[in-house]
Amino acid sequence: MKDEELARAAALRAEDRHEEAREVLVALAARHPDDGEVAREAAYVHDRLGLEHEAVPYYERALELGADDRIGLFTGFGSTLRVIGRYDDALAVLERGLAEFPRDPAMRAFRAMALHNAGRHREAVSTLLHVLAEGGQAGGYARALAYYADHLDEISG
Repeated sequence: MKDEELARAAALRAEDRHEEAREVLVALAARHPDDGEVAREAAYVHDRLGLEHEAVPYYERALELGADDRIGLFTGFGSTLRVIGRYDDALAVLERGLAEFPRDPAMRAFRAMALHNAGRHREAVSTLLHVLAEGGQAGGYARALAYYADHLDEISG
C-alpha cells in the first residue's frame, strides 16, 4: 500500500499536480512516521509548493531516519533554512552534508549563499570561485580563479 501511494504521489508530481501529491504524502507520513523515504518525499513536495516552513520537520525526520538521496536532502534542507532566514541553521546543515560529500558543487554553492546571507561575504565569494575553478568550465582561468579565491583582498604592486 505504501509503495503504491508513493508511486501515486510521484505520478502526480510528474503531472505538476503538486498540491494533490502533498495531500497524499502528508497522509502517508502520518501513517508511516518512521519511514525516511516518505518523509523525504513530503519535504520535497512542500518545498516545491513554496511551503518551506512546513517542509522543515519532514527534512529533519528524513535525515534522522537515514533516507536515501542524502545529497538532495542536505542541499534542499540547507536551501530551505536559508530561504526562511535561518542562516546559521542552514550553514550547520550544509556543513554536515559537506562532511559526507565534500566536493558536491551544488551544496557548496548553497553554502556560499548562506555565508553571504550570514554576512560572511569574503568566504562566500571565495567558495564560489573555488567551485568555478574546480568545475571544468573556467577555461584557461581555473588556476587564476583558484589563486584569487584565497587572495581576494591582496593588492599587487
